[in-house]
Amino acid sequence: MNFVPERAIALHACRLGIDTHQEPTIYLRDDSPVCRSEGFAARSRVLVRTQHHHLIATLNTVTGDLLQPGCVGFSESAWHLLELRERTEVWLSHPRHVQSIGYIRGKVYGKTFTPEQLAEIINDIVAGRYADVHLAAFITACSGDHLNIEEVTDLTKAMVESGNRIHWEQPMVVDKHCVGGLPGNRTTPIVVPILCAAGLTMPKTSSRAITSPAGTADTMETLTEVSLSLKAMRRVVKQEGGCLAWGGSVRLSPSDDLLIQVERALDIDSEGQLIASVLSKKIAAGATHVLIDIPVGPTAKVRSQAAAEQLAQSFSDVARTLGLNLSILLSDGSQPVGRGIGPALEARDILQVLQNDPGMPEDLFHRAANVAGAMLEMAGTAAKGLGRQQAIEILQSGAAWQKFQAICKAQGGLKTPPVAPYRYEYLVNGGGKVLAFDNRLLAKVAKLAGAPASPAAGVDLHCKVGDQLSKHQPLLTLHADSSGELNYAVEFLEDHPEVILLERDEH
Repeated sequence: MNFVPERAIALHACRLGIDTHQEPTIYLRDDSPVCRSEGFAARSRVLVRTQHHHLIATLNTVTGDLLQPGCVGFSESAWHLLELRERTEVWLSHPRHVQSIGYIRGKVYGKTFTPEQLAEIINDIVAGRYADVHLAAFITACSGDHLNIEEVTDLTKAMVESGNRIHWEQPMVVDKHCVGGLPGNRTTPIVVPILCAAGLTMPKTSSRAITSPAGTADTMETLTEVSLSLKAMRRVVKQEGGCLAWGGSVRLSPSDDLLIQVERALDIDSEGQLIASVLSKKIAAGATHVLIDIPVGPTAKVRSQAAAEQLAQSFSDVARTLGLNLSILLSDGSQPVGRGIGPALEARDILQVLQNDPGMPEDLFHRAANVAGAMLEMAGTAAKGLGRQQAIEILQSGAAWQKFQAICKAQGGLKTPPVAPYRYEYLVNGGGKVLAFDNRLLAKVAKLAGAPASPAAGVDLHCKVGDQLSKHQPLLTLHADSSGELNYAVEFLEDHPEVILLERDEH
């Protein structure tokens, strides 16, 4: 039974149906005796207890008759975490001081985190002691080059130890990650069935989008069930050799999932936390051999060869210290991959490649073959220099498509991706040659159209760098679930014609 403070005033729980995303939030009347007696004010952190559960929530105060006297309102996240029912008795008090927040203040003023401090910060995050504003402070304090390699290594360890860790009892378990910044680069759902068809074990857990219009988990969710329990993951991997699941459902490095939600709002994905995020998930998922794909391009996340080499070195240094076999693949990040940008549109491209559709995006086919080939060589399944050809043979034989169907069936069945009801074709004003894409602006357009929250939303590209376009030929098509989102994206696109740079015809 949960401890209830003596002489505390009991309040009754009221479900308000307010979505505050991941942050548990409670609501009190501004004239509540509890506010006066405890000295609570708006944005106070409050310890909320029932007879059986407790959590720390952020307080908001309300005026008027939204709440009856003697009641405390709950956001949806807080309601579910406390397993409440209407009129459940609730007690409020001040939580203990969170000492680790002081360590973040020290980092802002140039101090170095100790391993113990990072472990305490991560444990407090997982325990729900940090509000979103505290998470934002931690992310910002660590951004740029503010974490040295020892701090990144210690952060990775702390994130691994904060959640579950899977052991597959296999001598080799392979995995991959792309650092991102390249719209449409959805190779994972193609690579996994290639490697599994080749006899390797690849239990792939992926994140949802952070700053992109779609993450692998978002895309796969349009095709099959991805919120697998650990038991379900083990069953699928034992049966098919691999899976395509969302990592958050099995509490692998759970602090990372909380940080990602705030990183998305801040539009920040710093190098040190990127490395810790990626490697903690791989180690927790039981991987022994990991390939990191780093796209390099002027508008990708990594913009220069020098920056890519520095990032690769940092990844390698941390992985070596933690006993992880790591390979790095530097790839072309100059333009989007495939045609679709957004969960359902990327899923369509994936299916075309796996099914050897004559109209498939060739660049996605070859990029997936390159990644899979490098991993086959890393695992010793293919001789050096022969991995790419082996991957192509597995794709063209239909073995990868058969394995993908089997994995989806084991995870709950293969679905048809949704189609957006609203579309808009963006046309060329005059003829010209495509010189470049701004990947960041293109991703912004897709997000304004509603991706990834609206799975069918996004952008369909109709051209590549080097294509010669005639007047009134479509450059891209916007897809949206509502007219409002479509209008937002169209307005932004028309205000930013540099999304696609053309060399105009003289005549």
